Amino acid sequence: MSSDKTAIRNAATVIVMRDRASGNPSILMGQRGAKAAFMPNKFVFPGGAVDPADAQVPLGSPLSGICRARLSEEAPEGLHHALAGAAVRELWEETGLILGVPGDWPDAPPAGWRGFAATGHLPAAHGLQFVFRAITPPGRPRRFDARFFLVDAAEVANDLDDFSGAEDELSHLQWIPLSEVRNFDLPFITEVVLAEVAARAADPEPPESVPFFRNDDEASHFLRLRGRPMPETG
Repeated sequence: MSSDKTAIRNAATVIVMRDRASGNPSILMGQRGAKAAFMPNKFVFPGGAVDPADAQVPLGSPLSGICRARLSEEAPEGLHHALAGAAVRELWEETGLILGVPGDWPDAPPAGWRGFAATGHLPAAHGLQFVFRAITPPGRPRRFDARFFLVDAAEVANDLDDFSGAEDELSHLQWIPLSEVRNFDLPFITEVVLAEVAARAADPEPPESVPFFRNDDEASHFLRLRGRPMPETG
């Protein structure tokens, strides 16, 4: 049975920022393959669609209450956990970087998580800051309801320059200074997100609200997600 490739899938994208206090921080990006169905040849942040197992993995640390509240706006119950899991997993798969805390898994990890679990870490969500949401416009070969997470590189548990554990979905993985990133071939939405990220580079606090580009079949809308703070628990 084939799946509907045009159905909107929940997805998580991770913007890792390095040397944030330097005045010219860098972000981690890679290039999609020429034969990729979605955004071929473009330089993008690590990320991808949520897998069913992402909702079940144990988190070594939870998302902040405000991020959980904003992720829960216009979203199914509990989706925030799956999105956090997907962010950690996709970063690991596409770059080999570990966003985790040392710990033992209470049960056998799902198939897509075995490599991560073997590093001796549990996925950590506390450093993920929800900063943008966008739905892919109609007519594209793939459509995603993507949540973008900003995370400081200091939260990464292993060598920031070692991409040897990465899978082959992204090539030319590199730290790109914010001042130079627009010299690369970027998707439109990535350029929009970068403007938000650049404005937040020197501010570690969550934004007052999260931009939401909502592209429905009938029209496009620009909304703001605010959310009421939720308890700081798992």
